[in-house]
Amino acid sequence: MEKLRIIFMGTPEFAVGILDTIIKNNYDVVGVITAADKPAGRGQKIKYSAVKEYALANNLTLLQPTNLKDETFLAELKALNANLQIVVAFRMLPKAVWEMPSLGTFNLHASLLPNYRGAAPINWAIINGETTTGVTTFFIDDKIDTGAMILNSEIAIDPEENAGQLHDRLMHLGSKTVIDTLMVIESGNVTTKIQEDNAEIKTAYKLNKDNCKIDWTKSGDEINNLIRGLSPYPASWCFLKDKNEEQTIKIYEAKLISEAHSYEAGKLICSKKEIKVAVQNGFLQLLSLQLPGKKRMQVTELLNGITFSDEAKVY
Repeated sequence: MEKLRIIFMGTPEFAVGILDTIIKNNYDVVGVITAADKPAGRGQKIKYSAVKEYALANNLTLLQPTNLKDETFLAELKALNANLQIVVAFRMLPKAVWEMPSLGTFNLHASLLPNYRGAAPINWAIINGETTTGVTTFFIDDKIDTGAMILNSEIAIDPEENAGQLHDRLMHLGSKTVIDTLMVIESGNVTTKIQEDNAEIKTAYKLNKDNCKIDWTKSGDEINNLIRGLSPYPASWCFLKDKNEEQTIKIYEAKLISEAHSYEAGKLICSKKEIKVAVQNGFLQLLSLQLPGKKRMQVTELLNGITFSDEAKVY
């Protein structure tokens, strides 16, 4: 049994949960690679990645390359003398990096591959109305999320949970799956399964302003899934028009009510305690949203200080 010397590569909070589990299971992490520091927010203050914060707090050797093909970085990486690399929510690696360790480089991806390859698998599983998802470990090759699969684990998606809640559950599932993968590799009995491509494979496209916008002509289920799949980040959005004034709003939470009506899609029906939006097969009761320049708030809180006219609509 070969003792593992691991380099971990990752950036966001999701990766921290995996790294922490590896450390707590007493594996030897000889180095951590994460994104370079960059300014963020209104003040453009330098912000560390979540993985860097964890590495510093736990006295782990840290590298932050801006160019993964840089000869100096490659020499530093080689000097760490790792025999295995683990990648969780990082970036595409050049061949010189992923082929370096003798036992290979494996990635944890938050979907049941080959479905939902790409940048936002957790979001798209909910947006597309999936009832199950999961995580997959696979050996990295020269394409994105296409390598030979090692292990996968499945989990049911609750019909009311949002992307943030599913993210946390997949982080825990992913932690266990990574440890199981390490045990298999450590034993020397690792077997893999090649991913088979077909026309039915679904893709986890990068989220942008266009695919986060609500189309109120779609069914209530589709709209509600979009809201859930983008909450709490980056959040679904639309235009709100009332009294000839238009503003952009973000919607974080809604509840679908099946009920026959004759209203035009997007029409707001408001009372002192609730806001409903007419959709194809009923109404979406808005529960949590954000107006421009304001914080996110519950609709009941919002209605304490604002009223909408009978002309109000979203589109």
